[in-house]
Amino acid sequence: MFGKFLRYIFFLFIIKPFIYLVLGVNVTGAEYLHKIAKQPSILVANHNSHVDTLLLLCLFNCHQILKIHPVAAADYFCNTKLKAFIFKTLIGIIPLSRKVKKASEEELFKDINNALKGGESIIIYPEGTRGEDNQIKSFKSGVAHIAKMNPSVPVVPIYINGPDRILPKGTILGVPFIADIYISKPIYYDDTPTKVFTERIKTEVEKLKEEHKRKEEL
Repeated sequence: MFGKFLRYIFFLFIIKPFIYLVLGVNVTGAEYLHKIAKQPSILVANHNSHVDTLLLLCLFNCHQILKIHPVAAADYFCNTKLKAFIFKTLIGIIPLSRKVKKASEEELFKDINNALKGGESIIIYPEGTRGEDNQIKSFKSGVAHIAKMNPSVPVVPIYINGPDRILPKGTILGVPFIADIYISKPIYYDDTPTKVFTERIKTEVEKLKEEHKRKEEL
């Protein structure tokens, strides 16, 4: 409970003021947020900056944030006690080991499945790492396996534009820049092969990127 209290205070007094007063966010598809907040969901987005996670979390109120967990690499975000405290307690990540080779899907995604079955949501970046130049790289199929194990949980494709300029990969200090977030209608796993479903999710994210391009050209 104390950890949740710290996370609530952290977002209420530090992260939200930073995101909305210093940076700024334009949201397209905001009509889906209310439904997402009321049920467990798998939020799937492109990934270009560590700011991505903060932007997505700040779309929700602080009570809702407590039930949303970014999935992050344990070997990077939890390799020291300080980082583990920051990212597990304050950001609320679910650590995922990238070094486990022989684990079954059930074992690998155990904490994720428990969160979803417990009525909580996850944020996952299927590219596996931050990209560069705002390019969307290939999606790993882990997200489809998670959706397959939780077929009643909606998958929400999201495209984020701007964080790569706010906090580019390899930098520490950010710069003020308004980000754009596009949210698509949720989809559900439909018994297609996981590779096919993975590509379907990626296609939905790419459609949102094209929508952003069209708006910029107007």
